[in-house]
Amino acid sequence: RLASYASLEGQFYKARMDRDLLQRYSNGIIATTGCPSGEVQTRLRLGQYDEALKAAGEFQEIFGRENYYVELMDHGLDIETRVYEDLVRISKDLGAPLVATNDLHYSSRDDAKTHEALLCIQSGATLDEPTYDQGGKRFAFNGDGYYVKTAEEMWDLWGDRHPEALTNTLAIAEQCEVGFNTSADFMPRYACPPGEDEHSWFVKEVQRGLHDRYGEQIPAHVQDRANFEIEVIADKGYPGYFLVVADFVKWAKDNKIRVGPGRGSGAGSMAAYAMKITDLDPIQHQLYFERFLNPERESKPDFDIDFDERRRGEVIRYVTDKYGEDKVAQIVTYGTIKAKQALKDSARVLGKPYALGELLTKAYPDPQQGRDLSLAAVFDEKNDRYNEGGDFRATVEADPEAREVVDMALGLEGLKRQWGVHAAGVIMSSEPLIDIIPIMRREQDGAIITQFDYPTCEALGLIKMDFLGLRNLTILDDALENIVDNGKDSLVLEDLPLEDQDAFDLLGRGDTLGVFQLDGVAMRSLLRQMKPDTFEDISAVLALYRPGPMGANSHTAYAERKNGRQKVDYIHPELEEPLREVLEVTYGLIVYQEQVQRIAQIVAGYTLGAADLLR
Repeated sequence: RLASYASLEGQFYKARMDRDLLQRYSNGIIATTGCPSGEVQTRLRLGQYDEALKAAGEFQEIFGRENYYVELMDHGLDIETRVYEDLVRISKDLGAPLVATNDLHYSSRDDAKTHEALLCIQSGATLDEPTYDQGGKRFAFNGDGYYVKTAEEMWDLWGDRHPEALTNTLAIAEQCEVGFNTSADFMPRYACPPGEDEHSWFVKEVQRGLHDRYGEQIPAHVQDRANFEIEVIADKGYPGYFLVVADFVKWAKDNKIRVGPGRGSGAGSMAAYAMKITDLDPIQHQLYFERFLNPERESKPDFDIDFDERRRGEVIRYVTDKYGEDKVAQIVTYGTIKAKQALKDSARVLGKPYALGELLTKAYPDPQQGRDLSLAAVFDEKNDRYNEGGDFRATVEADPEAREVVDMALGLEGLKRQWGVHAAGVIMSSEPLIDIIPIMRREQDGAIITQFDYPTCEALGLIKMDFLGLRNLTILDDALENIVDNGKDSLVLEDLPLEDQDAFDLLGRGDTLGVFQLDGVAMRSLLRQMKPDTFEDISAVLALYRPGPMGANSHTAYAERKNGRQKVDYIHPELEEPLREVLEVTYGLIVYQEQVQRIAQIVAGYTLGAADLLR
């Protein structure tokens, strides 16, 4: 709560806590007089002993005599030496125990230079610029002692002067108990009509939706699929989740906000299709529910919902107003320094020529199948991708300055560079978030944001909803308006046929600039090679244009097989007939993850849930 309210109520350049806030939440808190920037030490340096004593006394009263310590540090700094005797005097005057600490900014002494470089990255300075202490403007720490010191090192510093200040660190540690409830469930609650609970209302909404989709007589295989999904969703405790998502999707559609038809594994849910969360029939498109919510493993549902990017904020405002401003927040992300950025940053802070940083980053291996290669791996002969770094290693070995840059970059890689906000994710909770996690307010617009990243939030029982703003939905909406404005009949996108020859001709010519996911140069070349003439071809080209299939040359193999320029085979002659029903539509190639699941089911007798684990 203190970390949250310091931002929500005390933000002034930085998050701040005043005495009233500390008093309000002082229970169970152990506090000290703090470092040289704290109020007590600052007043002592100004020669204001009485004011420093008064401030320390007020803090002692707030936290309790047994929970307030006078903190001693020794990093060899003049500002620490000047106040040392007065701190000991305050300890005696107040009867406050001493505690010896060490300021901690990195793990070991060897990290000091990396930390100094990181400060240069933050401030835009270089390491050869003079620091404040040298009459310059560069911020840097004096010395290299701001790391986790061993017990022996701390005894060497304080053992002769104040051994009790060291034993008090153990006393504090013994009082501390930190625990997190990782079995909690803070799924947002849906307000059901009187006489209904989330489960009963969910079942009724699914059945109502099935009738809307399929008419009075629901096909037996559709009902069976829906019943199976209802059972799994209920067993996992997610009826409320489906109701909440369906609610804000319905609100968006009712308010003429364009919503995407569904993408990702959520499109495999019949329940979602019935509740109009998605608009794709999962049976027609051979999509499996187990990819979305596997009954055989712990997994949380995660719908990716696309909205017109201009009006995405309206949907977030709707759920915030409906479910409570204190229960909804956007999600923080922490950006790390990757290898190429570390090389560029290192070259700059070391004052090397810009061209050297460019040379190193251009020689560095590119990601493979979306996986970056770390700097350490480039020099690790046992790494599977070691051979990819040959040109880079040769560049480094030929230039001592390049070696210096790499040595610095090895320390920077993986460190946190800045925080940002998740592009789509929003946390929604059944309880006030401030009771579960720390939150903060973004200064620019007042948005409430978590201070924990999503994996941590998820571990604590919170769930993420994805509100994606998609520019292409904006374009589609504008196009429909322009059609009407030009005197033509209005169109309903969902009613357009999927067998439009003019559309296939356009795709076959590669005239797809501005078409979502189809407008890249290489993609347009693939379309011209493939000549799509079915909706399944469009699905295939999107699935194939990814690092994995492209690395195996599956994208061109599909195009060649489709147009009769390459023989179709089914992995192995003995599997041709068993797998024909699965692979015929993709010319013998495994294109979709659903095909992997179905093959495991046919060949090895897996359930679709077990096949999802195999996948």
